[in-house]
Amino acid sequence: MSETRFLSREALKALVAELVASHTAVVGPAAAGGPAIPGLEDRQPPTHKGIFGALEYREVHDADELRLGPGMPRLSLKQFFLPQSEDLFSWKQRGADVEITETPTRFNARVILGAKPCDAAALEIVDEVMNWEYADEPWNGRRAASTIFSLACGVEDLHCFCPSVGVTPDSTKGADGLFTPVDGGWLVEASTDKGRAFLEAHAAHFAEPPSDAGEEGAAFRAGALENVSENVKIDAVRVRDWVDGHFEDPFWATLGIRCNGCGACTMVCPTCHCFDIVDEEEGVGRGTRRRCWDTCQASKFTAHASGHNPRGDQIARYRQRITHKFAIYPIKFGEVLCTGCGRCVRTCQMGQNIGEILVAIDAYAQERAGDAAAADAVAVGDEKGEA
Repeated sequence: MSETRFLSREALKALVAELVASHTAVVGPAAAGGPAIPGLEDRQPPTHKGIFGALEYREVHDADELRLGPGMPRLSLKQFFLPQSEDLFSWKQRGADVEITETPTRFNARVILGAKPCDAAALEIVDEVMNWEYADEPWNGRRAASTIFSLACGVEDLHCFCPSVGVTPDSTKGADGLFTPVDGGWLVEASTDKGRAFLEAHAAHFAEPPSDAGEEGAAFRAGALENVSENVKIDAVRVRDWVDGHFEDPFWATLGIRCNGCGACTMVCPTCHCFDIVDEEEGVGRGTRRRCWDTCQASKFTAHASGHNPRGDQIARYRQRITHKFAIYPIKFGEVLCTGCGRCVRTCQMGQNIGEILVAIDAYAQERAGDAAAADAVAVGDEKGEA
């Protein structure tokens, strides 16, 4: 069997039916249950009007529900690994004793088909913090139960910038394999042992690729990379160094003043992982501890019980968002906490554009480097003159 297989549209239908019959959940991009997010169409190129917000990742029961083509789901895969709200344990008080019932951290098998490469890559990036000093059992349990195949992306619009942050439109980072669209179906390549095991277990649905499919797939992937590479051109290391060294720079005020702190950017972001933990009573002497999404952009996120808030205004809070993603996380884990999906840009009602922000920071960094080089040249000249 060759490393690359071919899955026809008819075979996909049979594959999904087989998985569903075996009680394996199948998740993928499908038509959204509600209307597209209003106002976003005007911020997309004409060729992509109406696509963002029209899709969502959800469980499907038939391959006809899947939309394995253009379109960015309104939310990322994050919700399937770090749910918007999840039970951690429940408690029941019996006199002076408290009985704890833990929530299971082993999950049923799940296959994700057609994930955006930027969304799959985000999972591997967030793996770092979810296993830093303490292994997050619910997160790891869902990761272990899931087999993920990404879909090579044709690039959605001008807000995509994955190559600038170390991802590509055909990346297999965080995934177990890759689908590449070709005439009549998809080329399928496994990238992990889990992916190879999946192809072997369902080998009857996969065939040898047509003779010209390899060239067609390669052309698709090369074209996508060429298109997206021109959107946002930065040096992530240079950005990291500038952000790390300019905490008090006046530049931050120009960003924070146009942010209303709604947190929409963090909700749609595939790598934002802030959460709150609350105990909710559900009757006399019993209740549940839950984890739910939170956002660093909310004014109460860092509020202390004393009343002090170290990030007391939106300038400090938006600076934190950029600093965490492009300096703190890369310095700590060697990964940029962003995959260039562009969802935050498409969603922000205030017009914040993270691509434009990164380009501006990179320009400042280059300007500083140029000034430093000029100063060094002057110093060298002075030394030669003294000699």
